[in-house]
Amino acid sequence: MASSASQEVAGRVLIAERNPLVIAALRGLFAENARFTVADTARSSVELCEKLAYVEADCVLLGWQLADAEAPDVMADLGRHGFDPRIVLFADTQNSAVVTETIRMGVNGLCYQFEDPEILFATLTAVMKGRICIPYTVLSKVTNTPFQHLTSREAELLGMLANGWSNTQIASRTGISENTVKYHLKNLYDKLEVRNRAMAVALYAKERRRKLV
Repeated sequence: MASSASQEVAGRVLIAERNPLVIAALRGLFAENARFTVADTARSSVELCEKLAYVEADCVLLGWQLADAEAPDVMADLGRHGFDPRIVLFADTQNSAVVTETIRMGVNGLCYQFEDPEILFATLTAVMKGRICIPYTVLSKVTNTPFQHLTSREAELLGMLANGWSNTQIASRTGISENTVKYHLKNLYDKLEVRNRAMAVALYAKERRRKLV
């Protein structure tokens, strides 16, 4: 009779990475570990969204830079398309600003490309089991939610952005000029550490889901 370990279904990983050499190295790494299989690969944000529509994956291993977008923009794209997969950021840098921005976008785990493979396997395993797996030294820097620092006006505008309102519609509803709307939105983006409204809305959606858990 086969053991329970041999009957265990391997975790299916969808690799999102632009570098074919990194993809090849990861395929080789997973081929040597029976706990995981490579469900598919994607080299761009567009391709990742397409694959998630039909590929069964337990986790996305996301590189920082894809062919058409950086990780925070990829997270925003996923949110716009209604996808909320478990994601491990496979970072190639220890730049705190880069990593912090992505964590705030809602990744479930973080592993650096220069770490031991066992750390990657442990991170993937934890995330596939529904846990958050981010180094404490990194997580401690982002425990304060940036939403706490928004003014009432900025919070109001963020809700309007989430409802798909244009700057013109926001100005008309609030009775302020479009230039003033742009001023508030710039401050809003700075506080949330995002670059555009799509990323702000995606972050807002993540925060609302977190509060409902």
